[in-house]
Amino acid sequence: MIGVALTFAFACFGLALLLNLYRIVNAPSLGDRILALDTMVINAIALLALFGILEGTTVYFEASMLIAMTGFISTVSYTRYLLRGDIIE
Repeated sequence: MIGVALTFAFACFGLALLLNLYRIVNAPSLGDRILALDTMVINAIALLALFGILEGTTVYFEASMLIAMTGFISTVSYTRYLLRGDIIE
């Protein structure tokens, strides 16, 4: 039963990644693209966590934490650059 649930979750998050790619290409503004990239990072974290459950190892959970930190910093710095024109004051 867990295999069916994991397959369904992989399909849902894979579809979400494809929809995020569509939103990045066809977004009306730069802010929408930033939000789509942030959502893409969240979906990648979810896929790594699912793959960690499937494999039964904790290495993927540690990798998802690294991606979460990198995604947060990149989103904050990109929006800060968009709003102020400078990342470091």
